[in-house]
Amino acid sequence: GVRYIGVAERRARLGLRHRLAGAARAAGPVEVAESLVALHGTDPATVYLAVGARLAEPAKTVARTERALYEDRALVRMHGMRHTVFVFPTALTAVVHASTGLAVAARERATLVKHMATAGAPDAAWLAEVEESALAALARRGPATAAELAEDEPRLRERFVYGAGKSYEGVHTVSTRLLRVLGVEGKVVRGRPLGSWTSSQFRWTVAPDHPELDVSEAQAELLRRWLAVCGPATEADLKWWTGWKVTEVRRALAAIGAQAVSVDEGPGYVVDGDVGPVAGPTEPWAALLPALDPTAMGWQRREWYLAPELWPSLFDRSGNVGPTVWWSGRVVGGWAQRGDGEIVWRLLEDLGRVERRAAEAAVAVEAERLREWVGAARVTPRFRTPLERELAA
Repeated sequence: GVRYIGVAERRARLGLRHRLAGAARAAGPVEVAESLVALHGTDPATVYLAVGARLAEPAKTVARTERALYEDRALVRMHGMRHTVFVFPTALTAVVHASTGLAVAARERATLVKHMATAGAPDAAWLAEVEESALAALARRGPATAAELAEDEPRLRERFVYGAGKSYEGVHTVSTRLLRVLGVEGKVVRGRPLGSWTSSQFRWTVAPDHPELDVSEAQAELLRRWLAVCGPATEADLKWWTGWKVTEVRRALAAIGAQAVSVDEGPGYVVDGDVGPVAGPTEPWAALLPALDPTAMGWQRREWYLAPELWPSLFDRSGNVGPTVWWSGRVVGGWAQRGDGEIVWRLLEDLGRVERRAAEAAVAVEAERLREWVGAARVTPRFRTPLERELAA
């Protein structure tokens, strides 16, 4: 009585629900973020490249994404699952904060206080005073850098030694660590960068107001949204993506009435009502996705869309995926941007002569689309992979 969902159907679902197949592409950045639940934000350029790859008309990707982030505030860059920075639809911030942020925030604050105490730095009461003063300064100033906030609250410049005597010993500034904690706690969020859309230096701003939700209810809602986009998924996939304990995953699955299915990895789940067959895109499709793209990083088990023999070329040593070339629901190669702006790519999977010609023609079209909207900007992934380095050289 448990339906088996094979690789072909999973790839069809991916192409449609992740806005990658031609007819499924989105009209704007907010629609992309809502469809995917979250866009990886650790590497600033990933957000724009992930959006552009999914827009029917990508020419104004940068301007429209910046407007959604910094003017309309329809999108927010904040910490989320697995203590990673993502870009979420603003309406989802309360769900993310309650479902994943609270537990991480408690650990982060305790760790900071511990590290400061070990280094002989001021105590938790002192830190609380600095925090209150810094938040007040940020509210007065509006978007500001850590250095600008330190002009109003000089104690943010206080330094302490982290890991004294260890191989990783270093000097930390209170401002850097405190703002990170405040970000995880949902009190501040990253604002407009100092430079272009590829810059990793951000201003900070006071986080938008949001209601405080019940943790269990928020976890159920986040899991429901993700499973609707990425189902079927296994319990291991869900635990990895959320960063929760297995008991929390099982509780949320029960709360949303998730339905059991079977996939190649074993038992899986879909949202209630999503067990039936899904017709795939009518035409084959190609896409060039950036490093850390939410589709490439969406599941813990990736064999159904990414052959293991491709991993050494496409991942760094920490498990971060680089830029990938997709063909009808699976990764078939990688790409890079050279210093002159040219988009270069390579197919790594043997597709057969006829299919390879079709794939090469479609990938070439996507590469030209990408080159046109990126324009004069130069994009180097924050986490570089072997194939990306080779192609960019």
